[in-house]
Amino acid sequence: MKLSTLNLRQRDGVTCGPTVAVVAGALLNPDRGAGLSDPEWFADEQVRVHREVNRLWPRRFGTTPLGMAHALTARSAGVRYRWRLFRGRRDRLSDVGRAVQAEFPVAMLIGRFIPRHWVLIVEVAGPLWQCYEPSSGAVRTVSVDAVRRSRLTALGYPRPFAFVLPRASTRSATN
Repeated sequence: MKLSTLNLRQRDGVTCGPTVAVVAGALLNPDRGAGLSDPEWFADEQVRVHREVNRLWPRRFGTTPLGMAHALTARSAGVRYRWRLFRGRRDRLSDVGRAVQAEFPVAMLIGRFIPRHWVLIVEVAGPLWQCYEPSSGAVRTVSVDAVRRSRLTALGYPRPFAFVLPRASTRSATN
């Protein structure tokens, strides 16, 4: 699936998390991807997922890492997702790379001073990651070094806070 040609944008300022979950579900299960070309279905699905993952947490505050883990698990056909904190410069991020190389997209929560925005890592090519950015609908390239140093420039916010990835790909937090 060529995400960059679909122009899949979040419907409002608080649905980046649900949008990432819907796109991840389409990547994990091609049958779910059929609706992506229908803008009305895509917008409605974002609302549905937002309600599903934020039962207790106020929707206006976005999607929590735990909510994102539940959303990706529900869309992954049997793979359980979990979240973990970003560990700064000592974080080798190899668990993230392994997951994406095994064709499991990984959600990354980013921000400046506080967590604010979800993006989806969809491809790894050596030291470069391809990230789906839902507010623009674009797929942008970032370097692993920029992630480690909290110097992301292409995604709107510089600092990663958390990752949501499959449990099976996680051997150690600093691998």
